[in-house]
Amino acid sequence: MKTRYILPFLSLSLIILFSGCDKELDSSEVVDVDTELTGATKFVISATPIGTSGIADYLLTANSLESGMITTQGNGIEQDGSYRYYLTHKNRFFSLLYGQGNPGAVTSYRLDGTGKLSKLTNFQSETVHLFAPVKDDVFTIKVPRSGNEFATMFRIDARKYQIVGEQQVNIVKLAGNGERAHFTWATQVGEKLFAPYMSIKGAAPDVFGTSYPDSSWVAVYSYPDLKLEKIIRDNRTSYIGAYFVNGLVETDNGDAYAFSFAAATNAGVPTSKNPSAVIRINKGTTEFDKNYFFNVQEVSGGHHIAGQTYLGKGIFILQMYPQPNSLAGTARKFAVVDVISKSFKWVTGIPADITRTTTINNYAPKDGKTGYIGITTASEGSYVYVFDAEIAAAKKGLKVEGGTITAINALQY
Repeated sequence: MKTRYILPFLSLSLIILFSGCDKELDSSEVVDVDTELTGATKFVISATPIGTSGIADYLLTANSLESGMITTQGNGIEQDGSYRYYLTHKNRFFSLLYGQGNPGAVTSYRLDGTGKLSKLTNFQSETVHLFAPVKDDVFTIKVPRSGNEFATMFRIDARKYQIVGEQQVNIVKLAGNGERAHFTWATQVGEKLFAPYMSIKGAAPDVFGTSYPDSSWVAVYSYPDLKLEKIIRDNRTSYIGAYFVNGLVETDNGDAYAFSFAAATNAGVPTSKNPSAVIRINKGTTEFDKNYFFNVQEVSGGHHIAGQTYLGKGIFILQMYPQPNSLAGTARKFAVVDVISKSFKWVTGIPADITRTTTINNYAPKDGKTGYIGITTASEGSYVYVFDAEIAAAKKGLKVEGGTITAINALQY
């Protein structure tokens, strides 16, 4: 199989960041390259050096996640600026800088014929907190949490590195309840874009608080023209996903499953009365299935969902808050669920002193069995943990020495 890499001129919508960058990154000077893919996979592990604060991640590569060790010491590609987030799409790796309100740099990479991670180009886009692969694009949204009432959606062509579409959304009008619709993530479902959102006050001193803790919303947009078609509503659980955490996944058969953490607050106090649960949108529909409700909080003995990783075939690894009826702390428990049969099993082999886990950037080959999640503990540091859903067990795999794992991605070469 041949993959053709095309690096055209960047759109005028983007501000080129070539000052201070290697000359070969100027897209006007890069020659098209045909690369014969070998079918081999290499993993890109992002890690923050231990003992640092506000220091950028390093991008490390490994041939396997099952065992071995890699280190941040004298190794890897240092990122420019802290608060980097990552996305793999069209066999490219994108590193996005969160500019905290200012424009944020985006750096793109691919593997060369030898499996070495090489930089393609730098460009600059708006700071966003939401990014997702949608068709041929990296889709992003800049969502103001207060003040400005308009969120801006961007379509960035994943091969051309330019903005090819833009749309503004009045998030106060979208919420329609006096609060603001704050998008939590976006997912391609069929040929449309589904964007769950939470309702927030958007005003100090309780910006992320809400008076509507027990409802779910998903805005449905046509793609690529980004026209609002419908808002899907439900009142059996709370909002879908969480700030910067994906909560909506299209499974192999085209159904979409929505995960609610039931974590809404008012004045900093959790106020959701509905349980943490999974609800479903059947393939080809734009309604929640009223006959499907998976009460995860009930079957888990009171625990709330804190994140999900899709393994394929309707199987998920759920990250769970460790204490029943609590949303406190950074520690996590893990469970295997089959959302089709509504089965639930706690995962064994999880360490007790977890200080951090990877959430939106985990890797799974989609075999319905295997998942890889970064877990950092106070006693042993950072490992990629290998999850086996068939036996509901996890074990230590690749160790990352001298760093805290922030993301796990995979590329072919």
